[in-house]
Amino acid sequence: MTAESTVPSPGGQARDLGFSSVSVLPPRGPAAGFRFPARRPPARPSSPLPLLTADLVAALAGALALGEAQRRPLVVALLVAASILLRPQTSAAVSGILDELPAVCARIGVAWLVLAAALAAYDTDRALGPATLVLGFLLQSAAGCVGRGAVRRQQRLALLARPRAALVVGPAATAQRVAAAVLRHPGCGVRPVGIVAEQPDGGEGLPVLTTGEAVERALVQNGVSDILIVHPSVRSRQGPLLRALAESGCAVWEIDADSPSYEAGERLAGFSCRRLVMGSRRRGTAGKRALDVAVSGTLLLLTGPLLLGCAVAVRLSGGPGVVFRQERIGKDGKPFTLLKFRTHRPVNAHEAATRWSVANEQDMPWLCRLMRRTSLDELPQLWNVLRGDMSLVGPRPERPYFVGKFSQTYPGYAARHRMRTGITGLAQVHGLRGDTSIEDRCRFDNAYIDNWSLWQDICILLRTAATLVRPTGS
Repeated sequence: MTAESTVPSPGGQARDLGFSSVSVLPPRGPAAGFRFPARRPPARPSSPLPLLTADLVAALAGALALGEAQRRPLVVALLVAASILLRPQTSAAVSGILDELPAVCARIGVAWLVLAAALAAYDTDRALGPATLVLGFLLQSAAGCVGRGAVRRQQRLALLARPRAALVVGPAATAQRVAAAVLRHPGCGVRPVGIVAEQPDGGEGLPVLTTGEAVERALVQNGVSDILIVHPSVRSRQGPLLRALAESGCAVWEIDADSPSYEAGERLAGFSCRRLVMGSRRRGTAGKRALDVAVSGTLLLLTGPLLLGCAVAVRLSGGPGVVFRQERIGKDGKPFTLLKFRTHRPVNAHEAATRWSVANEQDMPWLCRLMRRTSLDELPQLWNVLRGDMSLVGPRPERPYFVGKFSQTYPGYAARHRMRTGITGLAQVHGLRGDTSIEDRCRFDNAYIDNWSLWQDICILLRTAATLVRPTGS
């Protein structure tokens, strides 16, 4: 994609938007859509130290059942180690010790059986008898229940005193109903502070937020840490919003507001709920960067003669200024300078910044048209990849002018900048190059980011290599 012509419509047909200014990102407003708020650290989970201390004290209490001959440091250490390793990993949202009592007692019983088996195998003279096993089990279970019960009580009191602020996303009527139910049960530790809906309901209840600016303001002012989705359609209709909230550090929960339709391990005020993973930062980013450096560095070395030949050809056919430099928007909205071979000279800076593709392309020298059709003019971007401005695979970068306009028109466009931009991408291997639908590109680019894997990058690179000979242009 180059720097000049008209803007494609959502269906791929070109249309003139009539913009008269080269100015880039427009100011935020009700029509500007949701912007990514400043990245915040995610809410810190409850410290495991209190429960760990309670389990440790319980194990030491159980060791009192051992006789003098058995109460050696090594034996006690084995009991403590087995008890800690087998401690139940229950949620901090457990309502009380009775809910986790079966798991606690079962693991304590296993710990004592492990200790008895170890002593019988290595020191038969000090093997544990049935009475010792039962007494130790009862002492440790009682101490564990008392300790864990005290910790759980303090956690519930802390949730009551400092509940987590939440936004409820979905149809206004359903969201208000769920919010009211959650507010009636403060023991769950969540306090809804607003409703995010496309249309206000005009009734009583929490304030309804209908613009991205209002959502961001509520997010910052209330310290929102949880997002509650109350309708299945929200995930598809409000995908960019949910991704933005997840990027800002919020935990996104899906709540079944009507009859339970799935088995849930968590409940909130009686509603079935489950945690959704919507962040874009995934494991393997170091591998992606290593692939970028290895491939781009190798290609720069192998294509050195070709790069030199293209530079000479551009110089002879078009005069000075072989390399074309243009500001593009990269990861997290940061600008960088993109490099290409110059195949067209815009009339002025306004044309370079606001024209979508090359005007009068047929008037270009045949060699320049060939370079564009075969994507040879994109080869200098390997240097952008090696520097870290871009990646080999990712959403294609665009100029600030069009980023601002497209972010207002297409809900998913701003979310494309969660990942480093690329030379090729999932949209490009599906034929979305040149004057094609921006809406379709958003969908493919966000699908690529949401399901990113290193193997997917390799597949896209192989498919790109297989299509380079096709005259599709850039």
